Amino acid sequence: MEDKKFAILIDGDNTSPQYIKTIIDEVTKEGTITFKRIYGDWTSTNLNCWKQILLEYSLNPMQQYAYTTGKNATDSAMIIDAMDILYTGKVDGFCLVSSDSDFTKLAARLREAGMTVIGMGKKQTPKPFVAACSMFKYVDLISADLTAEKPGKGAKKAVAAEAEKSTQTALKDIKTAIDNMIEENANPDGWLLASTVGTLLQKQFTDFDCRNFGCRKMIDLLKKMNYETKLSADKTTYYVSKK
Repeated sequence: MEDKKFAILIDGDNTSPQYIKTIIDEVTKEGTITFKRIYGDWTSTNLNCWKQILLEYSLNPMQQYAYTTGKNATDSAMIIDAMDILYTGKVDGFCLVSSDSDFTKLAARLREAGMTVIGMGKKQTPKPFVAACSMFKYVDLISADLTAEKPGKGAKKAVAAEAEKSTQTALKDIKTAIDNMIEENANPDGWLLASTVGTLLQKQFTDFDCRNFGCRKMIDLLKKMNYETKLSADKTTYYVSKK
């Protein structure tokens, strides 16, 4: 089966270049990248941090002047380009990289057209945009760059304040959903395939990713949440239970 083709559109005004590898890697897992565009006013010094990255990752910089103060011309340019790309019929999906709720309607419109829409942004991205996407990735939670060093004592207050702004689905909501899944779908002995839990969670919560909670695999998250787990006789499949 041929890979899906994706267009990556990045809002350069509110996306850090430190997340570019994560962005590319995550989309590559879903298919082939055919468009890589980043939007902003490249005459501004604010985007200097992106200029070397453009060459390394073959990103196409799309110039958009800030015509008036307080108006985000970058958003409009991304929306217009997304619709132009949609009507070419050359892609099967889009990756919209921004923490801005202005792309909520765009994500919904692209999904109405049958597109897979991957949203990416920081964990304080407004919930409407997160919900409008087929799936949403919090780049600041899953990026390997963030595991390189721990914040110092002076940064604790800032980290706590940032956590309060998070709009990601809470772990308690994830647990409630898992409990319901086990009750509704488990075999007579009360066991359910761990992979089924992961699939159902992704359908229920567009922003679900076990890496959001510091786990690389679904089974690791289930163990962390104190569910009972067991390995199949052939040691290829995990099951989970509330017991």
